[in-house]
Amino acid sequence: MPQIRRLPEALINRIAAGEVVERPAAALKELVENSIDAGARRISIKLVDGGLTLLEVTDDGCGMSPDQMSLALERHATSKLPDEAIEQVSTLGFRGEALPSIASVSRFSLESRPHGEQQGWKKVVDHGVLEEDTPAALPPGTRVRVENLFGKVPARRKFLRTPRSEYGACQDVVRRLAMARPDIAITFEHGDRRVLSLQGGETLEARVAEIIARELADNAVSIDLERGPMRLTGVAGLPTYNRGVADHQYLFVNGRPVKDRLLTGAVRGAYADMLARDRHAVLALFLELPPEDVDVNVHPAKTEVRFRDSQAVRGFIVSGLRQALSTGDRRSAQSPDASAMSRWSQEPVRQEPSPALRSMFDSPAWAPSAPQMTSGVSSPVQPYGGENGDVLAAPHGRAEMADPVDEGAEKYPLGIARGQVANTYVVAEAADGLVIVDQHAAHERLVLERLRSAGAEEAIKRSQALLMPEVVEMDEQSCDRLEDAIAKLAELGLVIERFGPDAMLVRAVPHSLGKANPHKLLQDIADDIAKHGDAILLGEKLDLVLATMACHGSVRAGRTLNVAEMNALLREMERTPRSGQCNHGRPTWVKLSMEDVEKLFGRH
Repeated sequence: MPQIRRLPEALINRIAAGEVVERPAAALKELVENSIDAGARRISIKLVDGGLTLLEVTDDGCGMSPDQMSLALERHATSKLPDEAIEQVSTLGFRGEALPSIASVSRFSLESRPHGEQQGWKKVVDHGVLEEDTPAALPPGTRVRVENLFGKVPARRKFLRTPRSEYGACQDVVRRLAMARPDIAITFEHGDRRVLSLQGGETLEARVAEIIARELADNAVSIDLERGPMRLTGVAGLPTYNRGVADHQYLFVNGRPVKDRLLTGAVRGAYADMLARDRHAVLALFLELPPEDVDVNVHPAKTEVRFRDSQAVRGFIVSGLRQALSTGDRRSAQSPDASAMSRWSQEPVRQEPSPALRSMFDSPAWAPSAPQMTSGVSSPVQPYGGENGDVLAAPHGRAEMADPVDEGAEKYPLGIARGQVANTYVVAEAADGLVIVDQHAAHERLVLERLRSAGAEEAIKRSQALLMPEVVEMDEQSCDRLEDAIAKLAELGLVIERFGPDAMLVRAVPHSLGKANPHKLLQDIADDIAKHGDAILLGEKLDLVLATMACHGSVRAGRTLNVAEMNALLREMERTPRSGQCNHGRPTWVKLSMEDVEKLFGRH
């Protein structure tokens, strides 16, 4: 019969390391969080080989005395829980497991000196064995070095990825933590290369743009909203400024970087009718709420959280994002795409003029009687490019007599219509540049907003009762998820009820989805709830119906518009919410600033 025994301390630490320190990025996260909790104003991070060979974090925080350093290397010893009220924790770390766990699977050096002390202290632990305990010379603060991570644990080492992959994971950790604390100066080096050098005391918007992409500052709106005890701040990219993957969505709860399905589902819901399904928003959101309303003690790495009232949190984020985007929703992506700008071509040069445009001065009567003297250095003559015969091809654009500019024209952000190109694009002159509008995409958004304001959205959600209620058999977990969402689905026109432990009864479906397969519809919704924590899919299906109606009711590409119709389209776009992007997240208009126009002609 197997005997139960107590595990030795070294083995306990190695098991704990498997939960907390799964890779170099996890160790780096714990160390940087310790520096932030210590009140550091400056943090320096160095990596070698993605953290596999060396990982070093230096800060100017409060520091530790030798006795405190000894306690820090023991399990479940922490300064971040002054009492037993774990639900009131406000620091990033609080478990007291990180340092002993890291020290048990690496060569771990801890140096620290409190402010006001004459000297510091150094402790070196090699895979759980204390090797050095001596005084050390260093400035006030703490320095931690982690070398040869998992070097004596080959079973763990072989499951680590390449140095490049581990470096990428470490960089993501640093970016998220740096974004949460724009008041702290952070430098990040990998090998001999400095990857990040962030100054302290920056604004949140400046820090986010510096980390994600500098053009985000011109293609995003700031968020600062409150509802009861909750507050939402951050930066949300315009729908037209999107990515093909969701790795540029940074979410924080009480300053802690998290990857939470409820929050990601809320973001997706907020952008639902402004982005195509395969495109993702770019944003950084910071949610603050009382500590007792959120449980951060869910995951060993503290990357997941659980909310006391998840529906209130989701509703606040969705409405907050939509409200913030409504302040900038008439904007499109601010700068033209770089690749599109590079395709502007100069007028081609043709050495032999076409007969139709040959100058009368080319006749023999005007020919010079003797060769002209030339300088020693000559440059090739480039005739006027208009002599190219292609100029005589049928034009693709159309313009009418320009009307006098109204005295109040400067108040029109989209300018005054000047013409139409290819019967698809409206060209307008604004006070600060040239505006090009996709007439079909723009009118599609305008029609969609008209349908909404006229109540069409409620009409397509209207329930259509089934002649014979249909029983849909599903696994019990899926039925539980759908049962919890019955009220929300009923608001969207889908009426269901529980029909035993492993079946649902469908009594009515939205009128616009009357031909949908109930079994497939319910299964997709259950999978959507499991993935995002809410029934977003049904709302997206109804939005698709509304968008299809708008598409068929809008001005088609290829239709000729007169100047009055073009100006009417521009004025309505300026008044309509979310007119800067079509129903699929593409821009409805772009602006070429006068500076860009001058660059094209070499005037800048």
